[in-house]
Amino acid sequence: MKKKTKKPQIEKIIIVEGRNDESAVKAVVNAEVIVTGGFSINKSTWGLMEKAYEGPGILVFTDPDYEGERIRRRIKDRFPKSLHAHISREEGKKNSDIGIENASGENIIKALNKAIIPTTDREEVFTMDDLLYFDLSGSPQAAAKREGIGKVLGIGSCNSKTFMARLNSYGISREEFYRHGQALFSDRGEGNNKQT
Repeated sequence: MKKKTKKPQIEKIIIVEGRNDESAVKAVVNAEVIVTGGFSINKSTWGLMEKAYEGPGILVFTDPDYEGERIRRRIKDRFPKSLHAHISREEGKKNSDIGIENASGENIIKALNKAIIPTTDREEVFTMDDLLYFDLSGSPQAAAKREGIGKVLGIGSCNSKTFMARLNSYGISREEFYRHGQALFSDRGEGNNKQT
């Protein structure tokens, strides 16, 4: 007889896009989940999110694609102190479909454990020079490299401009960025560390 492992309890209310995402999340954690039903979020769902935000809080966990990012931005604009969890496109990909529902249970739990709150009073700690240092912008492999370091930092995969905004909004330190960057992209040696 196989022993059941106890699922982690998530106190925040998790916001996902679809019913399959909800099923994937509930399969691996004990949590209340609100389903947006896509970009056209109805008044009733906004009301549920408002109550959750004012109560235990919300954790936004949308798909790592264009539509998921649009939904995430809408929710973040309305609820600025919400937590955000991300999986990489690679972790959410099955054939040509990208979504939370395709991620492994391990990757879902890891993303939820790394959930972060974007800061509203952000200091511009990172500049384009920091992205260029590891070829995270303007090179043929930039998107793949951003996805790799975004996965490690828990900020997801996105274009250069959004990536820099997340670095500055999500409380990532320069030390953490450069440490992970050097570990992932060893062609940038220890002597080149630009952490000023």
